Amino acid sequence: MDPTPAPSGRWADLRTRVLSAIVMVAVGALEIWLGGMAFAALVVVLTGVMIWELATMTAPSRRRSPVTLAVAASAALVAALVLKIDVAALFLVVPSVALILTPRRDRRLAGGYALAIMLAGYGLVDLREAGGTVILWLVAVVVASDVLGYFAGRMLGGPKFWERVSPKKTWSGTVAGWIGAALVGVVMVLAAGASWLLVPLSALVAFAGQMGDIAESWVKRRAGVKDASNLIPGHGGVLDRFDALIGAVVLVLALGLVAPVHGLFGG
Repeated sequence: MDPTPAPSGRWADLRTRVLSAIVMVAVGALEIWLGGMAFAALVVVLTGVMIWELATMTAPSRRRSPVTLAVAASAALVAALVLKIDVAALFLVVPSVALILTPRRDRRLAGGYALAIMLAGYGLVDLREAGGTVILWLVAVVVASDVLGYFAGRMLGGPKFWERVSPKKTWSGTVAGWIGAALVGVVMVLAAGASWLLVPLSALVAFAGQMGDIAESWVKRRAGVKDASNLIPGHGGVLDRFDALIGAVVLVLALGLVAPVHGLFGG
């Protein structure tokens, strides 16, 4: 008889989630530190995988086309990153156009979400090229928001944030995520000499990340699936793990059209 008690229902996946998270954090930290081609290559691969998951969810009976779309998305992102000119943006819409033109469920929704994925992939590489501090802040904000939101939501419970789309997300977890993100902003102010504007911006980026989570939940709910795939033990698919980062990066890119975020960092 096994003397180790089984974990309670709401914490049943915690061990697996933590172990997978440790591996992902280690790989991510190494890639961010390396930067350059190594980081870009990882982002290109992950972007292709996320497009594959999206294509598979929205057209489960078409087994070959998701792989073709994934390869096309990776190639399109490479082209956009290499060209670095205005026309490069046209490559980022390739997966969206393909998803809209091929038979599948919710073609426009899939096309819009594919564009967000491609923009996030491009933005991650672009932000890393601008320096490691900004992307470390961005990832730290998303991770802090996710971790505090996870524990606060499961421990405190309470009213649902948007039950129809994401039944598990609560207001307690959502607000805890904002607080965690703001604390990351405070740390960056004190440790890196960043502007105090980074504190409210961190909370705003966390909210964008939560909306990224909501968007992916909506796609999965429409597709009738629990996870985007089963590639990451305890987390589901790559989209399930990086959905919040997609929303956060897209917001930072949008803000960069007005004023680059890296201008808020000292030095």
